[in-house]
Amino acid sequence: MDSAVENLRSELGKLRTGKASPTLLDSIMVDYYGSKMPLRQVANVSAPEPRLIVIQPWEKSMLAEIEKEIHKSDLGFNPTNDGNVIRIPIPQLTEERRKDLVKIAKKIGEETKIAIRNVRRDANDSLKKAEKNSDISEDQMHQGQDEVQKLTDASTAKVDEILELKEKDIMEV
Repeated sequence: MDSAVENLRSELGKLRTGKASPTLLDSIMVDYYGSKMPLRQVANVSAPEPRLIVIQPWEKSMLAEIEKEIHKSDLGFNPTNDGNVIRIPIPQLTEERRKDLVKIAKKIGEETKIAIRNVRRDANDSLKKAEKNSDISEDQMHQGQDEVQKLTDASTAKVDEILELKEKDIMEV
């Protein structure tokens, strides 16, 4: 359940808000001497201002490749290359786009809740199987199911809390 919550945090980190965040570029892979590498492994990615991402490659020869990969990505960014660093201005989000992003975040949250419920089902099945095989008593099975339900409720509450914070972040102008 904890891994499902961590996966949610990771997925929502990639979701664009009105502010610049280096995690927006985590999905970009660049060709580095014949192998695909994550952008963060070939360059320093930072957000010095709320609406600007700056990429400083370890090697200047990587500038063109990084810029090409950003253009190829479906992120909709327009990077500028000054010969030393790549700057990506983050445009202001429209109200309609913000609402779409909130819907996407809620969809990711619902998928996470489904994953949590699947873990609960598997745990309950294991408890029933153990009780059927006489490994544990019926009372222990019920106590275990109650404990699993408490963990499920706590994880679901965490998901709701994370989603609420992300929604505020997205809708903030």
